Amino acid sequence: MTNVRQLRDKTPESEKITINLGYVDLGRIDLLVQEGFYSNRSDFIRTAIRNGLEAHNEVVSKSIERHTMELGLRDFSVSDLEALRAAGEVLHVKVVGLARIDPDVTPELALATIGSITVLGALQASPDLKKALADRIK
Repeated sequence: MTNVRQLRDKTPESEKITINLGYVDLGRIDLLVQEGFYSNRSDFIRTAIRNGLEAHNEVVSKSIERHTMELGLRDFSVSDLEALRAAGEVLHVKVVGLARIDPDVTPELALATIGSITVLGALQASPDLKKALADRIK
């Protein structure tokens, strides 16, 4: 008898983006890859983005503080939202990074406890939850 068990879907740790580059810039990147400075185009682009972010780190930090946002990964569970509902409080989600709402959170619970969602990065929530909260997601 074979034991088969369902593995939980692994949530991606990054977001895929698409960019358009001119042929000359692309060729220059390819040259750097060919010369061994970078392992591939993606490695170059990730490094360039990290360097750009590091150059503006102070501005980003001050902006996060000014907008009272959380930086990084923020999970919202059923128990978190039920505690808010019991306390009669409304949550205003403000995240720079990744905000995840547990798949077990019902649209009714979310509507009762989440006043607004602002995410600079990515929001992971069920399609039903995103639909229910569409007017609160900025």
